[in-house]
Amino acid sequence: MAILGAHMSAAGGCYRAVEIAHAAGCDCVQVFTKNNNQWSAKPLMPDDVRRFREALDRLGIGHPLSHDSYLINLASPDPELWKKSVDAFVIELQRAEQLGIPYVVTHPGSFTSSSDEAGIAAVVKALDEVHRQTRGIQAQCLLENTAGQGTNLGWKFEHLAGILDGVSNPDLLGVCFDTCHCFAAGYPLGTPAEYRKTFREFDRLIGVERIRAFHLNDSVRPLGSRVDRHAAIGGGQMGVEPFRLLLADKRFRKIPMYLETPKGTRDGEDLDVINLRTLRELIAPG
Repeated sequence: MAILGAHMSAAGGCYRAVEIAHAAGCDCVQVFTKNNNQWSAKPLMPDDVRRFREALDRLGIGHPLSHDSYLINLASPDPELWKKSVDAFVIELQRAEQLGIPYVVTHPGSFTSSSDEAGIAAVVKALDEVHRQTRGIQAQCLLENTAGQGTNLGWKFEHLAGILDGVSNPDLLGVCFDTCHCFAAGYPLGTPAEYRKTFREFDRLIGVERIRAFHLNDSVRPLGSRVDRHAAIGGGQMGVEPFRLLLADKRFRKIPMYLETPKGTRDGEDLDVINLRTLRELIAPG
């Protein structure tokens, strides 16, 4: 059975995200451990940590995952922003470690005024420095594939492969695979043949064994648009078939999958509840 959950708001404390996830019927939960649009954050207090871990145990929510701040850009050619990003990501890993969260998801970053090659080199240098500063902690970084808007890196599988091949300690890295980003980047998933071809390419360049988490999102924009706009499961350009194929893939049965679909309600029902039901009906017998 698939391990399904969602990204939930941690407003009021990370433990609140766990409670919301449980109420929606999640098996797992993703959170921001701080405001994702600010550099600074109040230190985690022992009570914050205790309440979060207690909520996970009490409510049976597993596989907690965090996502780093959207301000972080490890690919930046600006030395000041690059250093600020490295320092901020070190803190993200330290906060995850405090909370007992095993992985922190990050986008590789944007090369802005440089180039793909220079951006990848900057990410490699950044991750090596992050690993140097966080030696001995358990929390690890997951690189997320991206849709490829603007100068963002990570939309080509080759970008992720280049980072993994370049770092000194590739075993300290994994991948979070986003379905909307994959589709928007131009990798089709809609038929069995397309699905097999896309994952064969991923496996050849990166290795499917590096996937530690999935983000399950449909796409508002069409295949190859390179526009990052998430839609409800089956409510966008992808339809439900890619998700049926993914959920039936035995290689990923034990890999947690997190919704990052739009929030809100429909006919008085929470959209996360609706999306989780849609996914579970795809794997229901008969």
